[in-house]
Amino acid sequence: MKKSSFNIFDKDTLLHLRLPFSFFLLPVYLFALSQAETIDWYFTGIIFISLHFFIYPASNIYNSFMDDDKGSIGGLKNPPPVTKKLFYASILFDSIGLLLCFLIGYKMVLLMIVYILISKAYSWRKIRLKKYAYFGWFIVMLFQGGYTYLLVNLATENNFSSAWFTTKNLTAMLLASLLIGAYYPLTQIYQHEEDSNRGDYTISYRLGIIGTFMFSAALFCISAFIARFYFLTFYSKIQFLIFIYSLLPAIMFFFYWLLKVNKNLANADFQHAMRMTFISSGCLIICYGLLLYLKLMQ
Repeated sequence: MKKSSFNIFDKDTLLHLRLPFSFFLLPVYLFALSQAETIDWYFTGIIFISLHFFIYPASNIYNSFMDDDKGSIGGLKNPPPVTKKLFYASILFDSIGLLLCFLIGYKMVLLMIVYILISKAYSWRKIRLKKYAYFGWFIVMLFQGGYTYLLVNLATENNFSSAWFTTKNLTAMLLASLLIGAYYPLTQIYQHEEDSNRGDYTISYRLGIIGTFMFSAALFCISAFIARFYFLTFYSKIQFLIFIYSLLPAIMFFFYWLLKVNKNLANADFQHAMRMTFISSGCLIICYGLLLYLKLMQ
């Protein structure tokens, strides 16, 4: 008897979806929502479900299938063995995510297809954008940052016209991209050996461990400058202060981790990287949650 396609969802496949890892990408969604001029809650819910329950997990599981990591990966300290089931699961999840986007409209479907294709090109062995240190980093920064902001804000405002591309929205896209660009190299810092053995010379590998910290710190400083311009231009000082003060725990942990790494490079490990990711994501969720609350109270 032919097995049902749903048999692809065994325990190992579900683990590779890394559904809790979508938590770390929630800040961009909340930022886009908090900056919306108007909120269509129906479309807002659809884009949330599509991205966090289907599109992001599909990207995670496809990346697992292509990388076949033996060591720790984002969200999984001990990943289970890779099988062909992961490939089929990624296609199924992408398809469901796109079907949900049809409820918003064909323009959202087209925009999401672009995101999915770039995500696949990042991992697919025949293109493998991941192996290009700086270009691969730029692609992640742009599509997990600014482009995701665009997807969410367009859906939330139900505004798919060229009029959307204002100075405010373009600056917000830049800020979202820079914050992703600042933290992403830190997620690669413990995988230098495994990535390089596979031919993936990531930006963190090229910069080195200490260089990765310096690069991320420099980008965060630039992000803070852009945030100051953005919030003081389009809002008020209170929004900027919420942004800065919300990130203080992440900044403190960053320097704590850097001091530990200076003493022993072995501290540039999976545990510290995941704590950094969890703390920074949590801080930004609080920040954008407060900004959304202020907007709704107006």
